[in-house]
Amino acid sequence: MRQRRLVTLSAALCTAVTLGVAVPQVAAAIPRECSYVSSTYRPTLTYGHTSTAVKQAQCLSNVWGGQPPKLTLDGVFDTVMLKKVKWIQGCHGLPESGVIDPNTWRVLYHPALDCYIPYPP
Repeated sequence: MRQRRLVTLSAALCTAVTLGVAVPQVAAAIPRECSYVSSTYRPTLTYGHTSTAVKQAQCLSNVWGGQPPKLTLDGVFDTVMLKKVKWIQGCHGLPESGVIDPNTWRVLYHPALDCYIPYPP
């Protein structure tokens, strides 16, 4: 009887592992409204830049809910955007440079589910 349970448990474990490997991992979807540039176009952006890529970054940053303010989608990298970019970087353990570099683009497209760092006043 004990050996039968062990075989049944082993079979169930093998099935679970097989199904777990077979299930595709779904990446965070790009919001449909954030289509100002191709998702592969990720230039380095800094304070003062104006472009559609900035508008894309603004849109992606607005996916964050809760306390952080929504940015105006005007394509201007201003002080309000700089503050929000630094906060997003801090939430993901990145250096809070305020520069949208490849790592910052990555987290804009695939944000953490939550951030425990309070948004600065």
